[in-house]
Amino acid sequence: MTTTSPRPTTLAGDRRRFAGPVDPRTSTLTPLDATQVRLTGGFWAEKQQLNSDVVLRHCEDWMERIGWIRNFDLAAAGRDQPDEEWPHSGIEFVDSEVYKLLEGMAWELGRQHDPDLQRRYDDLVERVSGAQDDDGYLHTSFGRPWQRARWSDLEWGHELYSMGHLLQAVVAAERTGTGPRLVEVGRRLAEHLWREFGPEGRVAICGHPEIEVALAELGRALDEPRWVELARLFVDRRGRGLLAEIEYGAEYFQDDRPVREADVLRGHAVRALYLAAGALDVAVETRDDELADAVRRQWEATVAHRTYVTGGMGSHHQDEAFGADHELPPDRAYSETCAGIASTMLSWRLLLADGDARYADLIERTLLNVVLASPREDGHAFFYTNTLHQRTEGTVPDELEVNARALSSLRAPWFEVSCCPTNVARTLASVEQYFATRTDDGVQLHQYGSYDVDVELPDGTPVALSVASGYPFDGRVEVTWREATDREVELTLRVPSWTEGAAVTLIAPDGEVSRHATSTVVVRRAFAAGDVVVLDLPTRASWVHPDPRIDAVRGQVAVQRGPLVLALESVDLPSGSVADVLVDTRVAPVTTPTGARVALTRSWTRPTPWPYGQPVAATVEQLGRVDLVPYASWGNRGPSTMRVWLPVGEGRG
Repeated sequence: MTTTSPRPTTLAGDRRRFAGPVDPRTSTLTPLDATQVRLTGGFWAEKQQLNSDVVLRHCEDWMERIGWIRNFDLAAAGRDQPDEEWPHSGIEFVDSEVYKLLEGMAWELGRQHDPDLQRRYDDLVERVSGAQDDDGYLHTSFGRPWQRARWSDLEWGHELYSMGHLLQAVVAAERTGTGPRLVEVGRRLAEHLWREFGPEGRVAICGHPEIEVALAELGRALDEPRWVELARLFVDRRGRGLLAEIEYGAEYFQDDRPVREADVLRGHAVRALYLAAGALDVAVETRDDELADAVRRQWEATVAHRTYVTGGMGSHHQDEAFGADHELPPDRAYSETCAGIASTMLSWRLLLADGDARYADLIERTLLNVVLASPREDGHAFFYTNTLHQRTEGTVPDELEVNARALSSLRAPWFEVSCCPTNVARTLASVEQYFATRTDDGVQLHQYGSYDVDVELPDGTPVALSVASGYPFDGRVEVTWREATDREVELTLRVPSWTEGAAVTLIAPDGEVSRHATSTVVVRRAFAAGDVVVLDLPTRASWVHPDPRIDAVRGQVAVQRGPLVLALESVDLPSGSVADVLVDTRVAPVTTPTGARVALTRSWTRPTPWPYGQPVAATVEQLGRVDLVPYASWGNRGPSTMRVWLPVGEGRG
């Protein structure tokens, strides 16, 4: 693969035991693991602690209560009496949610020892492993006399999809040393898949990509090139018409065009993003320039034309899919939480491969405004979809019942398709591993908060620094060196694309040097213990204007405060409705500690029997300054309506 001077991340025979979710053998930037970057406090540490204390257990308790984990017990017990029918709980791919829970538990255990969590993890591993068939196959919905036959529904059965999530849990178990039993389960499953779908097996693909990214990473983790080759086969088979026709068309499955020939991500958003991430992994491992360039091309076109201001992707409810270019209606935004996580997975892989800060920009936007919009403040309920305009208050969902995935106007505790809560859990359990990387020359900081970095460069030079910041609300980032370096090293800081007037200052015993920053800033020197580098990122609120080709929000503006997209909620309005507001853009937004205030008016007209014709005189009411809140926090104060894009008052644009 052609990038900017790829260098090996590790030497042969020296694979890191405590690696993270992504560990390419060659890359421009080398990822750090949970032993090398650790959250120490502040915003992100609070989110990760909530995940550890609440979200993981919430997912586990729900799947225990409604029988999704019990499926494995019944499958294991049924091995002795294979013809005895037992009821399967949930839809055909609920196994995958148990696997994502296992992955999240493993990353959590890799960060800190927790005897209770280890006990629960080990018990769950035993229950899963007991359901594996003698030939390595493992799925609770297929293969028994009263169930559909194995591999009989590759379009909708999600067998390989579910197994992909199991293999990602295996990677986490291997790299954290928490689950040797699960690693053996994964080896046996991978061998089965090689026999079934490898060069001598059936030429087929899964309707839901996921196995590709999982096999590529499993090959890295277990040092087995066959798994990377199998991932390559699945990627190159896509777009050959191997799946049956469906009402949404082959595009839904990304089976309409080969990956190498596609120019933009299309079809089902989560499927498309998982496939792109797996394709890039394959390209990196096999040094396939053509495939890597195709993924880059698709990312660029998708970000430029098919992505919401929050970083969300997917504008169709019917098929959970991307729309056409600039088809980004705020009130029909699907913007699935899982698509946000898959987008982050893809952008991270591109960042490691190319070192380009724009990938980290999208990661920041998506994590803060899509992924963190999903969990409720108490960690016991989630958004599956992330609309940008809620027109009706809706009702509070039943906290004890399974909910429809996209119909709740407030966060719900669990869904019939509950891919999002478990995906949030595994992401937050390892989120610090998106924050920093290293090269031979130094360390790069991509995301900001409060965390420690302790890593040795390839020549043995130690880098020990602490990052302290009130980010994302406060843009001052202080980097303090805890140990001296015995040679010059580089500290690279990302300057987000949303900021204007950023500056970096070096505070050291031998003086202070200040300079303005662009997309990144590099400070190179032999650092002494106690040296401090300060990056100041102004986080004042500002207007965001949409591309005029986005018809649905023409004549509207949004407000962004630092990296946070803001929203207007009806609970902050006297009228209790966001339907009839106008914003005066002649009055600059006022930055508040966590959001902004804007000047609003309310404009309404008398009811008419036909809503078209000549303009009707409007009644205007001055509302004064009204608070906007971070979009990710909306819906935590009870039923409300909400909008991100605000219509501009006449003559104010």
